[in-house]
Amino acid sequence: MSVSDRSRHADRIREIALGCGFQRAGIATIGPSVTGRAFARWIEEGAHADMGYLERHAELRMDPRTLLPSARSVLCLAIDYVPATGSGEPSGDFWPGVARYARGNDYHAAFREKLGKVKDSIVEAFPGCEARACVDTAPLLEREWAARAGLGAFGKNTNLLHPTAGSFFLLAELLLSLELTPNLPVADLCGDCTRCLDACPTGALTPYRLESSRCISYWTIENRSDIPPEIREGMGKWVFGCDICQEVCPWNSDPVGDLLGEFATPPSRRDLDLAGVLCGDEVELRSRLRGTPLMRPKLEGLRRNAAIAMGNLRNPGYVEPLAEALESGSPMLRRHCAWALGKIGTAEAKEILRQADLRDRVEPDPEQSSAASATLGPL
Repeated sequence: MSVSDRSRHADRIREIALGCGFQRAGIATIGPSVTGRAFARWIEEGAHADMGYLERHAELRMDPRTLLPSARSVLCLAIDYVPATGSGEPSGDFWPGVARYARGNDYHAAFREKLGKVKDSIVEAFPGCEARACVDTAPLLEREWAARAGLGAFGKNTNLLHPTAGSFFLLAELLLSLELTPNLPVADLCGDCTRCLDACPTGALTPYRLESSRCISYWTIENRSDIPPEIREGMGKWVFGCDICQEVCPWNSDPVGDLLGEFATPPSRRDLDLAGVLCGDEVELRSRLRGTPLMRPKLEGLRRNAAIAMGNLRNPGYVEPLAEALESGSPMLRRHCAWALGKIGTAEAKEILRQADLRDRVEPDPEQSSAASATLGPL
C-alpha cells in the first residue's frame, strides 16, 4: 500500500469514527508496548492494592497483536464526560461526591454500541479488514496507545491530558489489520506544574505514578471492607471515586463540548441525597441505581462511603440518619457510622454513641463496641 493510500485510508477511518459518535479519533502503528514493563513493575511492587484482575493476562498487555495477530494499527477513540461550563448539574449533597463519569448510566454499553458501529462501517468500507474492539475491560494498555495515537500526553496525575479537552474523557480502541498513517503524539503538558500532586488529600500521587492503596477512588469503588481512618479523613465529600486531581488541573479549567446523553444524570436519580443512600429502602435504591457504575462497590459499600462523607461534612443534620444506620446496619456500616458521629461531635451524637456502647456491653458486639470506644475514648 502506498504512503498516500495509508494516509487517505486513515482519514476515512477517523471520519467514520467521528460519524458514529466519538469526539476524537487517532491512529497508532502496532508494535510492542513501551510501558508494559513499567506496568509489570507497578504490579510487582503491589501498587495495585488488592485489584487482582490487573494481574491477569499480563503477557497479553505487552503487545496488542496477541489479541489480534493480523493487527497493524490501533484506532483510539475518545468521548468527553464532563459538561461544558454553565451546564446544569444534579443538586444535593450526594452528587458532588460522585466522580463525573459515574453520574449517568454505565458507559460500557454505550461504548460497545458505538464501537460496534465503527467496526461494522470500517469492515464494510475496507473488505477483508480484520478488527477487534476493546473497551477498558480488555487487557490493553489503552492510555499508552491513545498517547501514541495523539489523543493526549501522560499527566503527572496518571491521566491522559489533551490540550483542548483536558482529561475528562474515556477511551475505546479498535485493532485493525490495515496499515495506516499514524497521528503524531502530543508533547508533555505538565511542565513544572504540581497542582494535582499537591491537592491529593491522601498522598496517592507522585509524578506519573499512583499508589492505589492511598487512592480515594480505590477505597470507595474497589474495596469491600473497612476503610482505614487515615483514608477516611482525606475522603471529604467523596462517595464514589474522586476527581480532585482532575479538577485542579489547568487543562480542565474550561470544559468544552456537549455532554452525551449517557453521561447525564437522569431526572429519576437527580434527587438522591446522602441520607437517602444511607437509610433508604434497599429494593428502591437498587432499582434506582441499576445500570449505573454506582453499584460497583455494592450497596453496602456505597452506604459505608455515605457515612464517611457525612462525618467529614460534620453537618448536625446527619446525626439522625447516622443513628438509624448505627441501630440497624451491618457491623461494618455501624463502625463507619460510629466514626462519623464522633466526627460530627455534637452532644446528641456523643450521647448516641455512649448508649450504643452501653447496649453492646449487654449484647456483645466487640467490633461495634471497639469503634464507639475508639471514637469517644474511655467511658
